Amino acid sequence: MIRGKILAWALGLLLIYTLFSLTGLFSGNQVISLAVFFGIILSILFFWRLRVAFAFIGIFVLFITGLIDIPHLVEFAGLDIVVFLIGMMIVVGFLEERHFFEYILNRLMKVARTPMGVMVMLMGMSALSAALVDEVTSILFMTALVLRLASRLAIPFQPLLISVVFATNIGSSATVVGNPVGVMIALRAGLSFAEFLRWATPISITTLIVTMFICYVYYRKYLRVMGERLSVYQLASAGLQPDNGVVDKLDKKALLLFASTISLLVLHTRIENALSLEKNTVLVAAPLLGAAIALFLQKEHARELFEKRVDWWTLTFFLMFFATVGTLKYVGVTGIFASVFTSAAGGDLKLAIPLLGYISGFMSAFMDNILAVAVWIPIIQELGEAGLYTYPLWWTLLFAGTLMGNLTLIGSTANIVAIGMIERRKIGHISLRDWIKIGALVSIPTFSLALLLLYLQLPLMA
Repeated sequence: MIRGKILAWALGLLLIYTLFSLTGLFSGNQVISLAVFFGIILSILFFWRLRVAFAFIGIFVLFITGLIDIPHLVEFAGLDIVVFLIGMMIVVGFLEERHFFEYILNRLMKVARTPMGVMVMLMGMSALSAALVDEVTSILFMTALVLRLASRLAIPFQPLLISVVFATNIGSSATVVGNPVGVMIALRAGLSFAEFLRWATPISITTLIVTMFICYVYYRKYLRVMGERLSVYQLASAGLQPDNGVVDKLDKKALLLFASTISLLVLHTRIENALSLEKNTVLVAAPLLGAAIALFLQKEHARELFEKRVDWWTLTFFLMFFATVGTLKYVGVTGIFASVFTSAAGGDLKLAIPLLGYISGFMSAFMDNILAVAVWIPIIQELGEAGLYTYPLWWTLLFAGTLMGNLTLIGSTANIVAIGMIERRKIGHISLRDWIKIGALVSIPTFSLALLLLYLQLPLMA
């Protein structure tokens, strides 16, 4: 089995290297950077648990070939994203240890009386929190909530977690603050918060409803089992059976930390404008303040919280992978792709929308949506310079990154963070095969629906 995977990885990498070499479009250094990038992508597909090792090898190759140096490694590594994640992981870890999520669960179970009600409420909470704050914060909180619920009901966590991730990615497309993808697009295209509410939010809500229906149909057997366990839990909560550790008292310090951190994240733009700070300064700094407060409250157990709750494996992979993608832009690969697409679209907007949408969408699915969008932003800018009306293309790219990010395990940062949390806890695993079955049923129809809704509104965008 392992030998077969190694052979498949090697043959795939050799084929990619040969194909890019034969195109005649790329220099030797550019082909090497592409080979390193796709080598890591293939390692994710074939050797998920060893992805960091392959990422290290990729950076080593880039170093010894002179395609990247230490200053550029630091520049490309996405330290702002990593610092944000470190802070949020500490905050979430603290809330878990104070049983904050158990209290929320207890209240949730009293409101949602049916399995479908539980799923709809969890997915709705995920989408709303992602839209108001951001996808990473949402998935950190919601993953902890789902794992606690699954443990409480003694049911597998995978179906609920996958559904919550889908809703998080969809909800993150509704506003400019919901996803780093949206922030990147808004800054480069000059889109306002109000424009997101007009063009993105209605489509996001529509695709969320469709996703809830698909998840309900796909997981209907699972929901029946949940219904049986939920009935037992409700009996216990009513006092008819022994109640096993239900937390019915809210930790006020945990609530204050949660509320203050979320408030800073929601209001970060206003604070930055008021203090004349650079964009996203408070967004990155807020989790650090929350983490500092959590560590102070932990006192002598602060170091244990820091070491136990931060997913250093996933964060290290992010650093290496972001640096690899940054190298593609540094050596000019993305510029070549932009020229090719400009020629292929031929100035036809109706052709450019699906062409850009599905290509960037599948790229998002297999290389993380932040990275894919970063590649396609300069392409859209070049299309605009060539005279093509690009306003609909920015919304196409937004939904390609967020909705098609649901296709695979690595389609978005939220997906990777959620998988990293369950692997760190050693409570199970979700395979690419299990994910992509439902991922394809959700991502492709919802993205196609989003494109259709964009097409219908093209006259209004002129």
